[in-house]
Amino acid sequence: MQSRHLATASAATLSLTLAAGAGATEDPDAVSAPDSVITTLGEVVVTATRYERALEEIPANVSVITREEIADSTARDVPELLGRHAGLHAYDITGNGRAYRVDRSGFGETAGQNTLVLVDGRRLNNPDLSGSDWLLIPLGGIERLEVVRGARGSVLYGDNASDAVINIVTRTGGGAPTAGAGIAIGSYDTWSPSAYLSGSSGGLDYFADARYLDTDGYRENSASRQGDLGLGLGYSPTDGLRLDLGAGWHEDDTGLPGALRQSELDAGVDRRDSMYPNDYADTRDGYLQLTPRLDLPHWGWIEVPLSYRNRDAVFYSSFVGGEFHGDTGIETWTAAPQLVIRHPLGGMDNSLTIGLDWFSADESIENTTSFFGQLSVGRFDLRKDNSGLYLQDELSVNDRLTLVGGYRWDRVHYSFSPVTPGTSDSTDYSENVLSAGATWQLLDEAWLYASYSQGFRYPALDELFNFFTNTIDADLKPQTSDDYEIGLRSRLGSGGYADINLFRIETRDEIHLDPYSFANTNLDGTTRRDGLELSAGYDAGSFGISATYVYRDAEIRGGTYSGNEVPNVPMHQGSIDLLWRPLPGLTLALNGLYVGSRYLEGDYANAFERQDPYTVLSLKLEYSRRRITAFLDINNLLNEEYSAYGVLSTFPVEPAYYPSPQINLLAGVRYDL
Repeated sequence: MQSRHLATASAATLSLTLAAGAGATEDPDAVSAPDSVITTLGEVVVTATRYERALEEIPANVSVITREEIADSTARDVPELLGRHAGLHAYDITGNGRAYRVDRSGFGETAGQNTLVLVDGRRLNNPDLSGSDWLLIPLGGIERLEVVRGARGSVLYGDNASDAVINIVTRTGGGAPTAGAGIAIGSYDTWSPSAYLSGSSGGLDYFADARYLDTDGYRENSASRQGDLGLGLGYSPTDGLRLDLGAGWHEDDTGLPGALRQSELDAGVDRRDSMYPNDYADTRDGYLQLTPRLDLPHWGWIEVPLSYRNRDAVFYSSFVGGEFHGDTGIETWTAAPQLVIRHPLGGMDNSLTIGLDWFSADESIENTTSFFGQLSVGRFDLRKDNSGLYLQDELSVNDRLTLVGGYRWDRVHYSFSPVTPGTSDSTDYSENVLSAGATWQLLDEAWLYASYSQGFRYPALDELFNFFTNTIDADLKPQTSDDYEIGLRSRLGSGGYADINLFRIETRDEIHLDPYSFANTNLDGTTRRDGLELSAGYDAGSFGISATYVYRDAEIRGGTYSGNEVPNVPMHQGSIDLLWRPLPGLTLALNGLYVGSRYLEGDYANAFERQDPYTVLSLKLEYSRRRITAFLDINNLLNEEYSAYGVLSTFPVEPAYYPSPQINLLAGVRYDL
């Protein structure tokens, strides 16, 4: 069932399944599940502490979506998983799945800059406003997803972690050699082959996979061609030394159908049409990560993750009054040495983590713009150098009480060239943040936790730099926040669980795009986000049920928009999952997702009507026999017409929507050696 406490499977049982759907980013990869799963609160996560720790010891609302849950899910990409099973607001902002935004507490249009996304601890967020590129994460290569809500990740990870941290843990090799291949076909002329190889030999663990996706997409000009290669190697030359190497390559050529204005829809334009038939975005992205780890007998360990990433993107966008053609390249280097000391303190178990984060990104931009016939060509080099020192201590006072506290000092330096004579070519910011929390085991199967955390985010490169005037906006301030969380997680009998979490996030100097001046500014008021998160489920082996509900109240206090709601934030959101295995090898899964009404993105004045709520049902059938697995996915089972994303367009000002796919199918088969 879709329970957030399922135990992680061993590496020896890794297997790949195609479980995708239609649309430009619907990934055909997932995993087949065993006939039964064990529900336990012994789940181990790494995101909340940067090393493995039992879930019940963490003073935060944490979700874990395991490989078995991915197999059973009707979701077809990572954002859908997070929306259907973790209660996050996930929606497509390009109209074909090329880019998603994932929002926990109600940051709306800046959710991508307030949610830190990691892959095996490596940052996926880009230093500019493009945020996280979800196309880089096919489901088939994922071991589990870890979601740590709130700002407590700011101490451990720094910038972008003020609302949540999502860590995607990829599959590793091990066990007996195994391999498999499969293919999926479906609506919109979608087809996708994939293959994998996994195992170990002579102390070397290995995992490699390859995937390709070709689809025309739901709308005109939403076709996408995507290819992915992944490699993971692990080697232990001695008992205390471990070397892990990860590498990946992604490329895609994707059309961008854009939004449809309300006036165009009223005039009879079909929801599958595009008014921007020539817009596109092509991406090439590769990375290499090396992580040596040395165990320190009786003390702990030290590890030094090192990574390099190169991302090139070419895109074209047209709009009322002009067009834009861009060619960008981002080169990123990171180093994150970390020392963990696990040694008793005054007779109590204690873990002290000390670390350094160093991040350097260089972005080269060549852009050609045309506004009302005026042609402009610009070439820029933007650089962001970020470093941070942090420490976090975890003290087990007794068998039932655990205390956690942390501190981070962080600094960033931006530089820009060329610049207009007389203007600044660089700027600097620094932040100091604290976190504190406690977990108390009330009963044998119930844990109460509470925490306070300070969060921050620096401006993105293209929030600071004005491409029209070629100047730096030195008046833009970093955004800061205070986050308060209290919750209860409990296990109900042998197969059930129920969790509740209350949060409040108070944000100052929130960075946003002014929809009228088109300038990035700090809100002149503060923002308060109050929320309630509920999740519960029960797994009886052959049958399971789970559900989530999230309430969000995001209000601007003071300033120009005092008393207004933050746009594009649904106050109510819920999901339910049903899982049934009526026969050996046969699995049926049904998911229902409800997203409530919300103001259009950009409507800070709350002047227009709210965007309609929607409910989507999706069904998955899978049958496995011996080495063969076959599946059928039916997404949007009731064929509802809806738009997950809407904006306030300009010239003239009116609502505009990105229509979501109606009912669509995908079927596939896989053979495992």
